[in-house]
Amino acid sequence: MNNETRLSTRRSFLRGAAAGTAGVCGLPWVVPCSVFGSAAPSNRINVGCIGTGNMGFSDLQSLMNQDDTQILAVCDVNRGSGGYKTATQFLGREPARKLVDNYYAKKQRAGTYAGCAAYNDFRELLARADIDAVSITTPDHWHAIQVIQAAQAGKHIYCQKPLSLTIAEGRAMVEAVRRHKVILQTGSQYRSVERVRFACELIRNGRIGQVRRVVTSLPRHGLRSDLEAWTPTPVPDGFDYDLWLGPAPAAPYHPHRCLYTFRFFQDYACGETTNTGAHKFDVIQWALGTDHTGPVEIKDLGSEFPTTGLYDAVSTIHFRARYANGVELICTPDGVGGPGRFEGTEGVVEVGWNSVRTEPESLVNTVIGPNEIHLDQSREHKRNFLDAIRAGRDPISPIEVGHRSATICHLANIAMRLGRKLRWNPDEERFLGDDQANRLLRKPLRAPWHL
Repeated sequence: MNNETRLSTRRSFLRGAAAGTAGVCGLPWVVPCSVFGSAAPSNRINVGCIGTGNMGFSDLQSLMNQDDTQILAVCDVNRGSGGYKTATQFLGREPARKLVDNYYAKKQRAGTYAGCAAYNDFRELLARADIDAVSITTPDHWHAIQVIQAAQAGKHIYCQKPLSLTIAEGRAMVEAVRRHKVILQTGSQYRSVERVRFACELIRNGRIGQVRRVVTSLPRHGLRSDLEAWTPTPVPDGFDYDLWLGPAPAAPYHPHRCLYTFRFFQDYACGETTNTGAHKFDVIQWALGTDHTGPVEIKDLGSEFPTTGLYDAVSTIHFRARYANGVELICTPDGVGGPGRFEGTEGVVEVGWNSVRTEPESLVNTVIGPNEIHLDQSREHKRNFLDAIRAGRDPISPIEVGHRSATICHLANIAMRLGRKLRWNPDEERFLGDDQANRLLRKPLRAPWHL
């Protein structure tokens, strides 16, 4: 049996197991995790986790705690170290491997387990035919290559937000996932928060009339700007810095480039525009019903970039975007804590991370009727991903949705970098009459890496 046939057979088995269970339970596709409390090995979704840093550890634990999964492997270019987001964290592939082995050891009668492999290179993990799905929780500049190669290997994918580093990368990811017929869930977990979904349903069902304006904000990053005198630092033992850089330009090692603060270098990310913005714009897209399109115009309103120091991602974010139907999206440096304030002709809905405030207040007690718009429901984001694998259907935040939400981040970043208004064609994914802006839709990749 060749690898392609083996993958097809394994996918069919997982879908068949879900269908059989759904028939017993009387549900069309949702397979409650309790059903697999003592899941036979053949019924489990075998998972490999790529990236075991701050967020990667969280994703690993969430997937490991599902009753119908088995973590077979972890991967990280860091063997193990401190220096992550908090002082108490000691993370990397070896701490992750030990976490997994200890977790499963407690479930064994003998009290021992040593079945989790640890890899430095993600390609070794992807080469394993016994892995059904992967989580990708790596710096943004790695997402496209790893997602595309995972899709080519027939793996289902949970990829952290933001989905991509550039718009061109995002489109290539969409095409790869579709071509290889795998499931991808973007880590935009606020779609799995009940109050956020309810707020979006209020807006989609016209409770505030026609939406005129959405106001949101993104924080100033507030990082030190006095690092211009920094000197390169020796690469720590156990850290594969060249593989960490991967497709990004060669650069002398400095700890500020890596771990949590990679987010504030344009070679690896787009600052808070993508860090927090990916979540906020995702909810805004959901509420506006624009998951498969986006703004047609975007304008810088006086954003600021560092002029000295090591960090070069935007530090103060201020822009305005406009959709084809006239809805205006304004992003300021201050003011809105949650995803956004939606202002309509007949009222206001302010969406928090787990709350809803309305004007008039009575709107919050509205019941969405059976014949009105009901958005997809998900009680837990990783569970939704696993259920989608078993059902062979899209999860709540599929590849195209993740790409379109990330696109708003990238459009804003390009407009802020150029300091002017840009016109955008969301169907062709090109700027109108602006060659300079179109050149920023992609970044060159360092050899030998390519999409």
